[in-house]
Amino acid sequence: MADSRFFKKFKDFSVAEIAEISGCEFSDAVDSAFVLDDVAPLNTAKENHLSFLDNVKYKEDFLSTKAGACFISPAMEEFAPADTICLITPTPYKSYALAAQAFYPEKYSPANAIIAETAAIDKTADIGASVTIGHHVTIGRNVEIGEHTRIESNTVIEDNVKIGSYCRIGSNVTLSHALVADYVRLYPGVRVGQDGFGFAISPTGHVKVPQLGRVILEDHVEIGANTTIDRGAGPDTVIGQGTWIDNLVQIGHNVRIGRGCVIVAQVGISGSAKIEDYVAIGGQVGIAGHITVGMGARIGAQAGVISDVPGGQEYLGSPAFPKSQFFRQVAALNRLIKKKKHD
Repeated sequence: MADSRFFKKFKDFSVAEIAEISGCEFSDAVDSAFVLDDVAPLNTAKENHLSFLDNVKYKEDFLSTKAGACFISPAMEEFAPADTICLITPTPYKSYALAAQAFYPEKYSPANAIIAETAAIDKTADIGASVTIGHHVTIGRNVEIGEHTRIESNTVIEDNVKIGSYCRIGSNVTLSHALVADYVRLYPGVRVGQDGFGFAISPTGHVKVPQLGRVILEDHVEIGANTTIDRGAGPDTVIGQGTWIDNLVQIGHNVRIGRGCVIVAQVGISGSAKIEDYVAIGGQVGIAGHITVGMGARIGAQAGVISDVPGGQEYLGSPAFPKSQFFRQVAALNRLIKKKKHD
């Protein structure tokens, strides 16, 4: 159960309501009016709790759960405890996410929008309807902010930045040289639009190259806490629609990231790299500049990518190789080590 000091539950839901919210099916023999009053993990759930099983590693927890209802795949229905109502879906985790959102919706309501007296807003800024602006926010000249957007405390929106509607900009964010679309979420400490790391190397002293591009964040982009996205040197840095980026990621100038990508914490993407649609990048991956990662590729954690990755491929290791080649190399190395021990 969530701690009520930090999370406010909306209401209880019947099994029938949960099924409708999540798009699940349940047996005709099930009491569809049975009320569920919270969500909980399998191993701590009680008889009025809703849980889920998405990973077979937790099958033992499922076999012994006390949960009143559980999202499961069709293959797991035969293993369900007798007192647990099965909500059948091919995507249990997604169904759980939808249900958990219903139990614990976002606190923010545009109907309660306020602008703090301590905010410093330039008179040329265009602030949309029902916008909330927190304490000590600074908003520069000619900034545009769409309706129902929320700007949290101590954030700085520099001159001429445009932010769309229904966005949420966390505390201590800095935005410059950026065009932000609708439904974008920036978590605390994000830095968007700073100078790219561009300079001409010279023995008499490096010469800075003016960074004359922008950052474009398309609809439904999420950027995790303390991530930095540099503006382009000439071409724009672009983050495509529906891409989610974790905490502590560095994205260099001119990088273009496609739609629906997932980028995990501590990834570094060097300047002018191109990441095509629906790419998944694991934690602590390093991607060299001026290369392309093809559509739907998957890059394993801590990989070092120094050349193009074809679409749909899975790469591992540093330097990164296709998954099958990587494991052949690991196996060959293990055989060499064993052989040396026997020599």
